[in-house]
Formats: sequence, C-alpha cells, structure tokens
Amino acid sequence: MRSTLFQSLGPLTRSTLVRDGVAGITLAALAIPEVMGYTRISQTPVITGLYTLLLPVLAFAALGSSRHLVVGADSATAAILAATLIGAAAPYSPEYVGLTALTALVVAVMLLLAALFRLGFLADFLSRSALIGLLTGIGLQVAAGELGGLIGLPRQGSGALEQVLSVVQRVSQANGPATLVAISVFVVILVAKKWAPQLPGALIAVIGAVLASWLLDFQSHGIGVVGTVPSGLPHLSLPPLQGIRYDKVFAAAGSCFLVIIAQSAATSRAYAQRYQETFVENRDLIGLACANLGAGISGTFVVNGSPTKTEMVDAAGGRSQITHLTTGIVVLLVLLFLTGPLGLLPNVVLSTIVFLIGIKLIDVRGMAELYRLQRNEFVIAALTVLSVALVGVMEGIALAVILSLIDQVRHTYRARTCLWTPDAERPDGFHLQTVAIAPGVFAAPGILAYRFEANLFYANADHFKEEILALIHQNQPAIKGLVIDATGIDDIDYSAAKTLTQLRKELDGRALKLAVVVTSQHLMHQLRRYGLESATTNFHTVKKAVRELSAGLETVNPELNL
Repeated sequence: MRSTLFQSLGPLTRSTLVRDGVAGITLAALAIPEVMGYTRISQTPVITGLYTLLLPVLAFAALGSSRHLVVGADSATAAILAATLIGAAAPYSPEYVGLTALTALVVAVMLLLAALFRLGFLADFLSRSALIGLLTGIGLQVAAGELGGLIGLPRQGSGALEQVLSVVQRVSQANGPATLVAISVFVVILVAKKWAPQLPGALIAVIGAVLASWLLDFQSHGIGVVGTVPSGLPHLSLPPLQGIRYDKVFAAAGSCFLVIIAQSAATSRAYAQRYQETFVENRDLIGLACANLGAGISGTFVVNGSPTKTEMVDAAGGRSQITHLTTGIVVLLVLLFLTGPLGLLPNVVLSTIVFLIGIKLIDVRGMAELYRLQRNEFVIAALTVLSVALVGVMEGIALAVILSLIDQVRHTYRARTCLWTPDAERPDGFHLQTVAIAPGVFAAPGILAYRFEANLFYANADHFKEEILALIHQNQPAIKGLVIDATGIDDIDYSAAKTLTQLRKELDGRALKLAVVVTSQHLMHQLRRYGLESATTNFHTVKKAVRELSAGLETVNPELNL
C-alpha cells in the first residue's frame, strides 16, 4: 500500500522548490513576530511561540492532506487557553506551561477520535455566523487586553470592558518612552502595509526595536524587555499529570477542538476548491492531531490551521507544504543562534503586535453582511461578541452553539407552509403555483393541496395537523379531497407518525379523500414502517395527485390533462 507520508509536498521540481522555499521564508518573517505575540495572549513564555512552528509544522507537513493549510499558534485557541486555564496555575510559570502542553495532548486525542469515528461534522454546530461573532469577540478581548501594554501599564481586569476602564483610570501613569516605542512600531507596520505590503512590517519593527533596545539601553528608561530566551531545541517530554485541574484542561481542549475543526476544515476546503485539488478531511484531522501531539511533547500550546497564515503563504506564491518545512528550518536557525537578541525585545512591541492582531480579528465586514442579509444570524453573532468580550471565550462558544441550534430548531418548528393553486397567468394548460395559506384557495374544484417544508418531528407535528384541520374547517363544505405535498419532508419521527395516524382518522371521519406526494425513498420506507402507506394514495407530482383525486370525485377539469 502506497505511503501517504509527505504527499502534500509533491510534485517536486526545481522551480516549485524555489517558489515554495521563498514563500516559506516569507511566512517565517511574518509568523515569527506573530507567534511571539500569541504568547502574550496565551500567557506563556515567548519561546513557546517559536516552538509552535517547529514540531507541529513538521507533523502536519508529513501527515496532512492539504497542500495549503498552515498550522501554528492561533489567536483564537490562545485566547481560549488563557480564559479557561486562569486560576489553575500562575501564568508564565512552569506549572501553567505544563497545563497548556497537556491541553494540546488532549486536543490531539480528540482530533484522532474525530478522525477515527468521522466526527468532523461536529464543527458544523459552530455556524459561520457564530464563528464570525466568536472571532470578533476574541479580537475585542485581545485588543482590550493589550491597551495597557501599549503605554507601559500592566494588565488589569478580566473582561474587555473592565480592561478598557482600567486603562482609562490609569492613563496618567503611562510610561512615556514605552508609548513612543509603541507609536513607532505602529508607524512601521502600517506604513509597510500601505506602501510596501510585500515587506514583513512586524519583523522590521521587531528587528528595529531590538537594535534600539541594545543601543539605547531601554531597561534604564523603564521599558521592560522580554528577558532571557532559552536557546536550542525544545526538550521532549510528557507534561506532569499530578495535581492537575482536569476539569479546566478538558474544558479548554473541548473548546479548542471545536474551533480547530471548524477553521481548519473550512480553510483546507476553500483552497482545495480554489486550485481544483482534493483534500481528505480525515487525513487533515490526523495531521492536526499529530501537530498537537508535537506541541504537547515539546512544551508548547495548542496549534490550529490558520486562515490568515494560509492566506499569507498563498499571496507569497506557496503551493505546497514545502513552505511549511522551510518555515520550520528558519525557526530552527532562530532557536539555535538568535534567541539572545530576542531577550532585548521590549514588551511594548509584543503588545503592539498583539493589539493589531486583535483589531484584524474584528470582522466588521462580516458583521455588516450578516446584518444586511440575515438579521437573525446577526443577532446570534452580536450576542456571541458580547458574551466573549464581557464574560469569556468558553461562555461565548457555548452561547454560540446553543443559539445556532435554537435558531435552526426554530426554523424547523415553524416550518414554511403554503397552498397550491392554478397559475392564472399561464393559460396554456394546467400549471400550479404556491401561495400563502388562506381560505378559499384550491388546486382544483373541491381539492385542497397543502405543502409543508420541513421534516416532521415531535415539536412541529401538532402544528402540521392543526393547520390542516383548520384549513378543512375554513373551506367546508366545498372541500372534498386533500393533497399533502410531502416533497419538502425527508424524515418523520415516531411522535410525528402517531400524529399523522390521528390526522388520518380525522380525515376518514370527514369522508375526505387523501393523496400524498412523495419523492423520497427514505420517506416512503418510513410511511410503510409506520403503517401509513396503505392508508394513503402516493404520487410523485402534485399535478397528478390533483388530477386523480378530481377524477375520483367526478369533478375533473379537462384542463387537468398532464
């Protein structure tokens, strides 16, 4: 059997190696400052950010199927870790790092189980609108958390609102030199983005800040720096398992798991479609599981498939996982030879980079589109934003999933219904059109044709029966037969089947003829199983059902010929 290892690298040619290698160097230049910033969000040492671009990158390149998906530290999962593991250990401490590594291992197990039992569909419970709200809320929380850092103040407060108010109250204590550094970093990044987008503005700002810190001795001016950054490769080991708050670990892992499979699958699918390639979702889940396994044993935090980094690589011309491997090699060189200068990096620089990351996560365009196109989903997204920003990421995810399910059930519970009636604007034969429910609307003399556009289940079956009976009552004594258009129904549960049996008895008692239009083989099988098929006459089209019932009532209209 042919090995699937490193299949996402080929075909290998000199031109593709050069092209994807350059894209990998570009990704490293853009991603290294970002992942260092993500450690501010996850509240882990700076070195752990670099570790997310080493073993995890190699693991996904070896085992994943997507040629484009970039795996690494992610703002959403980093925010989930910080919000969920709070109180379990002191941030930045070895105990806390052990918790984040253990969370990555639990996520790896969850992803492997998802691949084994094909549970990727779980991501569908986090709708696109909920994901927009979740990421926007995380963006607000991340940006608010770094406001104090921009002016040299420590973070205070737990929610976005508390953190903003805290900065406003302490603004008089701002560190002037640190604020000037933050402004300089802003200018460099924004100017590079505006006038030379191909240049890594964040990396230029980091290098410039390190040089300035060395030349001007920033620490003597009260500007805090990162401090000692250990060099060399990460030590491979399992995190400690004693004295662990497993409730917090599993809560963090579950939330990260949902975000990972939602973001990663959507990103892989989008780029596979863009380049008319195939990707295997289960293999991507295995690749992501092994990437998180690599993160766990190398002492870093959860990694995710990153839409923003994937777009960076695509814009740089990268078309295979050679890009990933090149980035890993660059990070390896940094770990071996350049961690000393990183220790001089001012903390305010990381705060500025993270603040911009948070602003970039705020999806104003997505929220505006939801408001314009689907108000109910906008409400879900807005409530998710408020929940994440004011209460917490875990609560926001839970609310997003619950609201999405409630919204979907609401649509099914109050299904669209209508009546068929002849189309007066098409005199060339017998043509039907649907209209709103109203008395006196017939498909043919004495024939009522009713359409229900949702699956029948315990919550909406009574509404189905009551609406039909109300229509029959409103149209007496003219009504002689009923056509139920069930082409919009794919499934009937036990409770709904019992309700249909009751409806059948009601119709028999009124001596009404009944025809059901069914096209789904699954529904036909269900009707047989519940003993309903023998009590009805089944047709494949509404026109034929109306014609046959009319003929049986001897009220057939010659225009009903099919």
